[in-house]
Amino acid sequence: NMVNIRQIQSKSQWEEFLNNTAPHTFLQSWEWGLCQEALGNKIFRLGVFENNNLCEIAFVYKIKARRGSFLFCPHLFNYQLSIIYPVKSCKAGAKQFNRVKTISNFQFPISKQIQIFQLFLEEIKKIAKDEKVDFVRISPLMKKTQEVEEIFKKLKFRKAPMHMHPELAWMLDITPTEEELLKNMKKNIRYSIRKAQKDGVKIVASSNPNDVDAFYNIYQRTADRRNFKPFSKEYIKKEFSIFSQEQKILLFSAFYKNEIIATAMVIYIHGSGFYHHGASIKKYSNIPASELLQWHAIHEAKNRGMKLYNFWGISPETAKKHSWTGLTKFKKGFGGFSEEYLPAQDFILTSKYWLNYIIETGRRIKRGY
Repeated sequence: NMVNIRQIQSKSQWEEFLNNTAPHTFLQSWEWGLCQEALGNKIFRLGVFENNNLCEIAFVYKIKARRGSFLFCPHLFNYQLSIIYPVKSCKAGAKQFNRVKTISNFQFPISKQIQIFQLFLEEIKKIAKDEKVDFVRISPLMKKTQEVEEIFKKLKFRKAPMHMHPELAWMLDITPTEEELLKNMKKNIRYSIRKAQKDGVKIVASSNPNDVDAFYNIYQRTADRRNFKPFSKEYIKKEFSIFSQEQKILLFSAFYKNEIIATAMVIYIHGSGFYHHGASIKKYSNIPASELLQWHAIHEAKNRGMKLYNFWGISPETAKKHSWTGLTKFKKGFGGFSEEYLPAQDFILTSKYWLNYIIETGRRIKRGY
């Protein structure tokens, strides 16, 4: 069995794989690669082939920083972890089940998985050498289990000092009818949706990049108020213009008395809607526009035949002082389930890594999560 890794140039091959596997992320999408390229980052799109069948993909890009450069793999390897555990039998020598996991559409035993992973790592190390980076960081899209942790340990990774993307996500199965979806929401969310409609809030969906300025204005004010570091305007503009070229992103704005009071940027791709950015103004905080906004975004995902609406990151229940606590309560109010991924993992290549480690640890302590 020939397993090898090579770069993928074909957009259609890349997208077909993602449409078939429907990962719970947009960070492996062709468009996200274009965004990173537009921001000046060098990108690599790798495919793992077994006998010329594409069985896994990996999008990787280079982040250059004074404190240390690294290769970053966002939401890597969408393993559907259907694990058959060995049966503990009291009879000596009883037949044990093989541990089998499904990787996307292919079934591999764990040993094969590690083999593929090792192969991938060797490839990444080659790229890392050419690019003269200090470490490799992977934010896996693998569910956090002891087994997955062990695979990374075995391959000499260590837990990163901070996360790059949410490691705990909240999502909603939107295949039920709208009546059922409303019924499954918390009472206050349902009430808020109706109240906003009664109060005359109008929702407008736009795919026009010129509308990003109005969004950014509110977004920046929200960041100041909620004390989070906003993405740059350049970043948001590039994301919107690239995803909007194929109608894969919408900007939802809630108007009240001819003023935008809440807004959300939602990506529609690979069978899910992703609530990526949101913002609101304080002036009319008694008008629950954000709930109605989300309801429209969910409705749009349903109309596009998608199965999931992904609210993106939430805070863990243990973190009481987390700056996302209010936002988490809001997201969970719509009903749904959470998915926890293995924390970001680092593979150290040079001693300069430790400078980066100290700086990032300081940042994490400062932001408190």
